[in-house]
Amino acid sequence: QVQLVESGGGLVQAGDSLRLSCAASGRTFSTYAMGWFRQAPGKEREFVAAISRRGELSYYRDSVKGRFTLSRGNGKNTVYLQMNSLKPEDTAVYYCAAADQNYGLEVADQYKYWGQGTQVTVSS
Repeated sequence: QVQLVESGGGLVQAGDSLRLSCAASGRTFSTYAMGWFRQAPGKEREFVAAISRRGELSYYRDSVKGRFTLSRGNGKNTVYLQMNSLKPEDTAVYYCAAADQNYGLEVADQYKYWGQGTQVTVSS
């Protein structure tokens, strides 16, 4: 069992930055690939970024490439989503998730554990 707790969300202006953190319980953190998804009001949950178990591979949706960076600190059981140049369309609840395989990480169904989410609001 893995418990995930997100933090770092908030209200910012367009162009600002935020860093989301996802802290995982348990001693098997490094065996999980990690991902971030987001869901805006009235919209379906969508993939944002993912990182492989050892952090050597990362994946991003096109709209955040060059602005968001995902990293992981396996020694700290934490993943970080650095979000720069935020836009109003980035407004959503952001969810951290853990998958026990290293493929198909853009698909929500591949993830076994989910956090409760953290709200990110970007004003124009």
